[in-house]
Amino acid sequence: MDMAQPPVAKAVLRAILPLLAILIFSVAQAGATGTVRVQQSDGSVRTYDDVSIRVKHNTLRIGSKDKKGVLVIDRAACSYVGELLRCLPTSFQLVQTGQTKTIQLTNGLVYLNLTDSPQQMTFSSKHMQPHALMLTLHTLRGTYITIRGQIDELQP
Repeated sequence: MDMAQPPVAKAVLRAILPLLAILIFSVAQAGATGTVRVQQSDGSVRTYDDVSIRVKHNTLRIGSKDKKGVLVIDRAACSYVGELLRCLPTSFQLVQTGQTKTIQLTNGLVYLNLTDSPQQMTFSSKHMQPHALMLTLHTLRGTYITIRGQIDELQP
């Protein structure tokens, strides 16, 4: 696999994740859905299907089907790996019942395929579908959050 990166991505970009997506995306995917898996430090697991994945107001927002909870990533350090955009989130919040709670991260990683064709993951046989998102977060409290899906909506 060619490890060359586009000229803009030679250094790690410190940017707002959605701003980059807005610059690259020309059309938002309608009707796409995602899945969130939350594993608590005690081992209990909850899975949320049909979540929305939106780039809105310069943030990445992952919303529950019942619209009662939204995970918000508003800052990330990003660079390209081949054609995939890889971001390290630096800020993460949970908005629920009108309250915003900042969640402290141990680490996190976001991959976005913003192209119109499947892209192979580096050092993997797996491919990401067009306009897809893969996200993993590990919180200071020991919770693991994984999200997979396609972007539903893109608003500046």
